[in-house]
Amino acid sequence: MNQQLQYQIEQYLYRKSALCDAQDWDAYLDLFDEQCEYHLPQWESEHEYTQDPKRGMSLIYYSNRSGLEDRVFRIRTGKAASTVPMPRTLHQISNVRIAEMADGQLEVKANWHTLYYRLGQSEQFFGHATYHLRPSGESWKITRKHMVLLNDTINSVLDFYHL
Repeated sequence: MNQQLQYQIEQYLYRKSALCDAQDWDAYLDLFDEQCEYHLPQWESEHEYTQDPKRGMSLIYYSNRSGLEDRVFRIRTGKAASTVPMPRTLHQISNVRIAEMADGQLEVKANWHTLYYRLGQSEQFFGHATYHLRPSGESWKITRKHMVLLNDTINSVLDFYHL
């Protein structure tokens, strides 16, 4: 993998994180392809998690971007009580690995750690993610985001902006 591509992908992931932290939802949603699958599986046992979102339980599953768009709509209109007030978040990305896929997309794996503060409480979530990215002009669109939440004790709220 060339260093320029590594740098570009890392900057792309950093930008995605910054947009989420800034709650710039329009720019954040624009990073996702309209047919993007978004999946956060549930753990079935201590070391096994749901592989197929259509056959097992998931903490979050959207078969396309409209699921994310619906969450953003609910946040903006105040129809999601769990987001009033919205938490302050800080997303950290590390250990970015890139592989080219046969269809011209990139498979990008990264570790993530999100710190957040809401209602006087500081909490954190962490795990790893696999992205499928397709070229789009000078950038990319996310066609799949699959996350594994390693600390799956959820003390309050878990939503897309934590991941």
